[in-house]
Amino acid sequence: MRLLVLSIFFISVMINIAHTQPKAGESLDRIVAIVGEDVVMKSDIDGQIGALMQYDKNLDINDKTLRKQILDGLIDQFLMVYKAKQDSIVISDEEVTQRMEMHLQTEVRRFGSEQRVEQVYGMSIPRIKNEIKEKIRHSLLVQNLLSVKFSEVKVTQKEVQDFYNQNSDSIPEMPAAYELYHIVKNVKSDDDTKKASFDFAVKLRDSLLNGADFADFAKRYSGDPGTAEDGGELGWFERGKLFPEFEKAAFKLAVNEISLPIETPFGFHIIQTLDKRPEAVKTRHILLKFAQSNEDKQKAIDFLNDLKKKIEEGSDFEELAKLYSDDKETRGFGGFLGKLPYEDIPEKLRSIVTSLPDGALSEPMLYVSDPTKESYHIIYKKKFHVVHKANLNDDFNEIEQYAIESKKRKLYAEFLQNLRKVMHWEIVSDY
Repeated sequence: MRLLVLSIFFISVMINIAHTQPKAGESLDRIVAIVGEDVVMKSDIDGQIGALMQYDKNLDINDKTLRKQILDGLIDQFLMVYKAKQDSIVISDEEVTQRMEMHLQTEVRRFGSEQRVEQVYGMSIPRIKNEIKEKIRHSLLVQNLLSVKFSEVKVTQKEVQDFYNQNSDSIPEMPAAYELYHIVKNVKSDDDTKKASFDFAVKLRDSLLNGADFADFAKRYSGDPGTAEDGGELGWFERGKLFPEFEKAAFKLAVNEISLPIETPFGFHIIQTLDKRPEAVKTRHILLKFAQSNEDKQKAIDFLNDLKKKIEEGSDFEELAKLYSDDKETRGFGGFLGKLPYEDIPEKLRSIVTSLPDGALSEPMLYVSDPTKESYHIIYKKKFHVVHKANLNDDFNEIEQYAIESKKRKLYAEFLQNLRKVMHWEIVSDY
């Protein structure tokens, strides 16, 4: 849910602190509102406006309406922070530190160096961290609270119909789009080709232990094009973000230690842990993809051809996709890729998709989704939708999403209204 208070926070969490220090001739800071255990300062409002002015130079910092909107948003944010604490939502110091480091890394990339960041904000990096620490904790508390309250919001079919009947005139026109589905089959290596990859990985590790340059080997041998040119560096990852086998090895390694070949669905990894914290690890790796023979590839193609024949003989495409597709993101939705405008279809597929009649299937073709593995897929063009006014028959899923967002906004407004009724807050001075 894109809520104003959160959007403003993420825009301004760093910029805000550069606007909180009073300049010569300015009045001293003061408390504007009290919210539960927290206070809203005049500088908080000035900082939010200063952040927004980075995107709209025409904003007036003295605009009373704007200042009231900002104050209301801050009051709502502090009420939600207070509610999150009441509900025993806890944010660990590790989570705060990791998010803080991410913010600082973004700013360093933006300005070019830590020294330049310090110049822009007029304070040292340690002081910047101290200034934003609680802001980040508050933001994470609110995020978790809203996730608990609203992430599972659903609508019934009747609610979708009622939403459409009440809002059909304001629902945007549906663009021309191709309704596409697919079934993916990954190429799987046999035992002999996997052994060849493993043996080569062992030889590379032996060379590394004898002094070979890791970054050079990654550039020459790694099958992960996303990291090979950077010497295999993956950067920092939190627990739960990597494959379990990779993560277990990376956290177990001592800093600068090099692992034995670790197998994941992508292949064999030689991992070096560069740095680590209790809940995050910084690594680099060399990926040796499983060698795949022409016979392995043909097995995947033959499997898809068999499915294609069954579908053409009357079997349901979406049911077969749920049973057999190796694409986890679309399998549960019957292989649904979406309703894609022409320009959103990958260029290599455009001529294939546009030439297929409605209800037709493509031949098996190479599917390049993850560069670390080889796959094939067949595409099902269910229907080409011309530009049209949204309707429940052709656009139920899209209308359902509009209905869900509308319901979330209503529930969110009611939630905030109730917080303002049951929790203490007051405005104590001009803002």
